[in-house]
Amino acid sequence: MKKYTHILIVSIIAATLFSCGKDNGKADGYGNFEATEVTISAENNGKLMQFSIDEGDLLKKNQFIGFIDTVQLALKREQLIVSKSVISSKSKGVLSQISVLKSRLKTANINKNRIENLMKDNAGTQKQLDDVTGEIDIIKSQVRSVEIQNAPVVNELKSMDVQLKQIDDQIKKSKIINPVNGTVLSKYAEENEITVFGKPLYKIADLSVMKLRIYISETQLENIKIGQKVTVKVDSSEDMKSFPATVSWIASEAEFTPKIIQTKEERVALVYAVKLDVVNDGSLKIGMPAEMWLTQE
Repeated sequence: MKKYTHILIVSIIAATLFSCGKDNGKADGYGNFEATEVTISAENNGKLMQFSIDEGDLLKKNQFIGFIDTVQLALKREQLIVSKSVISSKSKGVLSQISVLKSRLKTANINKNRIENLMKDNAGTQKQLDDVTGEIDIIKSQVRSVEIQNAPVVNELKSMDVQLKQIDDQIKKSKIINPVNGTVLSKYAEENEITVFGKPLYKIADLSVMKLRIYISETQLENIKIGQKVTVKVDSSEDMKSFPATVSWIASEAEFTPKIIQTKEERVALVYAVKLDVVNDGSLKIGMPAEMWLTQE
């Protein structure tokens, strides 16, 4: 009986020591929440005629936010259209001739495609293809000849077309369109202010899924892998609040422990950064500290 009692006591002590060695009451990693922050800047110069957002607003991708004054651009565009019409009226013969040649060229290309398809079915001849190819080359030469003979007019019209495209692009970029889903973190401009190209207007980040960056030692690497399910805990009013998380990234190179780790021993250690994806219920904020606990099997 004493022998069995002795064995029982030894077993209990061993189990207790094993339990203490496996779970020392400390988390497996510590870090802070972060998110990918995007700064949206003005793409044109002018007065902010409308800019209807506030910090904390939830914005959707491609949502219209406001616009920059485009009156001067519209007037410049109208002026170019009038100038182009005047030049076109004076050179109507040249433009008409080029238009006729380009129409013939289009028809010849259609015939070429048709003959190539017939040849695949052995219903067309090489002579037919050669004839239509020669016709295309002749028409292209005629177009170049007319353009060279009337180069000043043609080049001026082409230049105006390019300027019109540039103005259209500027008018398009005067509209402020939100590029990503997210929450407005900071607002840097107000309606009726004058803005310039490249000036920040607001900062946005998707807070629906937060990133927790933690640091682990080399000995912990074998216990963690991408896609692994873990538990994240944060301080709450009563007790630690738990969130399910997924390992989304593990650094391929070691680095010295960042300065946010205060103990002297840990500051000089080499660690690996790890990112965890945590679905946000609205309580998680950027910079909030948290702990990672490996899910026990």
